[in-house]
Amino acid sequence: MSTQTHRLIIHELARCDECAVLRVSGELDRSGEKFFLRTLGDSVMAGHRHLVLDVTALVFCDSRGLNCLLGVRWLLRRREGHLLLAGAGRHLAELLTLTGSTEYFPRYPTVGQALLVLPPSHRPTWPPR
Repeated sequence: MSTQTHRLIIHELARCDECAVLRVSGELDRSGEKFFLRTLGDSVMAGHRHLVLDVTALVFCDSRGLNCLLGVRWLLRRREGHLLLAGAGRHLAELLTLTGSTEYFPRYPTVGQALLVLPPSHRPTWPPR
């Protein structure tokens, strides 16, 4: 499944009952805010308590994008789940550091390493076949 708006693309890479791995590409700002929240909200409503976001291709994220990430994190925490970021680039890492948000968003170099945080029964097959 792949969905996109003008400057933001979200592509599902893998999933199981408990978790979905989504690649977020492009720009996460005001123009993609509703699309991002709707797409990730749909994934949570489908039963995924854990989301791993592959953000290696996310080229821009501003304060509106950060608020989106915080909103999804809040929703997942209410469901006893996690939002994990994989492959965060320098720009996103700096944004998280400058805003004091690093403690809210566990970051991992790869999707595979992020998935290891979850119980084995909550992990989709990785890498996908």
